[in-house]
Amino acid sequence: MTSQSLLPHKVTLVTGASSGIGAAAARVFAREGARVVLAARREDRLAALAAELTALGAEASYVVTDVTRPDDARRAVEFAVERYGRLDAAFNNAGIGGDRTPMHLMGDDVYDTIMDINVRGVWNCLRHEISAMLETGGGTIVNNSSVAGLVAIPAAAPYVAAKHAVIGLTRAAADEYAKQGIRVNAVAPGTTRSEITADWFDRNPGLEQMVNGMTPQGRTAAPEEIAEAAAWLLSDRSPFLTGVVMPVDGGFVNQ
Repeated sequence: MTSQSLLPHKVTLVTGASSGIGAAAARVFAREGARVVLAARREDRLAALAAELTALGAEASYVVTDVTRPDDARRAVEFAVERYGRLDAAFNNAGIGGDRTPMHLMGDDVYDTIMDINVRGVWNCLRHEISAMLETGGGTIVNNSSVAGLVAIPAAAPYVAAKHAVIGLTRAAADEYAKQGIRVNAVAPGTTRSEITADWFDRNPGLEQMVNGMTPQGRTAAPEEIAEAAAWLLSDRSPFLTGVVMPVDGGFVNQ
């Protein structure tokens, strides 16, 4: 940590921290001086990442969490507060992609799972994070949406609906709690290298080339690029931003 760090000593909760954008965010936030609380379902990965960050001199701990369970979301926030005395920031990143299937062929179970994790998970976390932040005079939250929260993506209707809902929750919370010192923003990543996208590409030959061809920069993002944007939105260097949805997409939605 240096005097120029973005998140000096900020107690920061990261959900979905066991892989992809969440793991990258934990590393970026720790580098920027945050005290990082890792939350996800896979304890082995959480333990390994916490050990990695601690070995680098960061303050990191973890709590096994299923964000679809309200009690788990509450327990993750309580863990952060009990360990560090407060919660300053949160990155609600946990989510899944789902199959690329035409709407009329998609099962109810797919819809239910995607909405449960991607929307209810954010809802559960927001409520408890906001409660904790109100106790200490404010804080910052970033929700991970997607370009699919801004425009339609073919054959991904539940995912598109879920990510639009995340933006709705972001704007509602931002409006409701602005006067109480809580800022709530969202990032909207374009296609980003992760286990989810690797699985999509493996199961859909040619999809990666098609997506990159639709992106002005002509490439897939690294998870760290999304994490850097989230870190800035969580920091004190964006004090007049709330309710903002920041595309981090290589120009995809700018066409």
